[in-house]
Amino acid sequence: MTEESVQRFLIGDVEVLRIVEWQGPIASARQLVPDCGPGLWQEYEDQLAPGHWEPGADLAVSALQTWVVRSAGRTVLVDTGVGRDRERPGLPMFHRRPGDLPGRLRAAGVDPGAVDVVVNTHIHADHVGWNTQAVDGEWVPAFPRARYLLPAADDRHFGPEGGYGGGARVADRLLYEDSVAPVHRAGQAVRWEDTYRIDAHLVLESAPGHTPGSSVLRVESRGERAVFVGDLLHSPVQILRPECSSCFCLDPRQAATTRQRVLERAAAERELVVPAHFAGGGGAVEVRKAARGFTFHRWAA
Repeated sequence: MTEESVQRFLIGDVEVLRIVEWQGPIASARQLVPDCGPGLWQEYEDQLAPGHWEPGADLAVSALQTWVVRSAGRTVLVDTGVGRDRERPGLPMFHRRPGDLPGRLRAAGVDPGAVDVVVNTHIHADHVGWNTQAVDGEWVPAFPRARYLLPAADDRHFGPEGGYGGGARVADRLLYEDSVAPVHRAGQAVRWEDTYRIDAHLVLESAPGHTPGSSVLRVESRGERAVFVGDLLHSPVQILRPECSSCFCLDPRQAATTRQRVLERAAAERELVVPAHFAGGGGAVEVRKAARGFTFHRWAA
């Protein structure tokens, strides 16, 4: 495991901070992105290794991280990681994991008590875990003054309305009950459909496929643009070949269609693409259209 110092960059007047909790090998490359065969990873080894792929062991390298967006006087968190000491049976990497996102935020100059908005791009265990924290044996919102923006389609699917993800994984019920339901009980949850504008610079848009409610956060300020894409991209290999969906996508075909659409716009409008899990020094990249798929133009410094 390696840890990076806090990365900061500007999108016009919007400041972005990258808070990395962990990064390292996560799974075999072919397991993580099963539609991309070994020959494809080898073809692009010079672009994927070593920051995103360990060729010798065929391991994809990933990160658990939260993005802090400071816009129009507000502090916005994009996804909240795994949380601490959560019961996640069937998800060994996340099960009873130690962690301290609030401490890392404070070290970066971000007061958890001053966070205004929490964006969950979708409801998966590694994106909602620090929505809450344990206080006197109860799960309560970790950010007491924040509005939590939840994609309504995911809230239905992973909550009791959808039988906690249809009962496919025990962990889905547990993560909803410890990381989402307490936010509803506290009156801090906002369910949204289709689009949701946070302020003059930030707007959420539905981007389904990975989950029913997967979303992206678009940023525009002074002619500069970015798009936070959550788990539309798990690895840079999916930029090179956007038809390849991850093993975690509930609807791989729809995810591939959405990914192609989002990357087409990012390339055309020069948006910085900010995924949830890219490891390495940059974590975000500008893309350009290629003969097939897309190519990397510039990594965020």
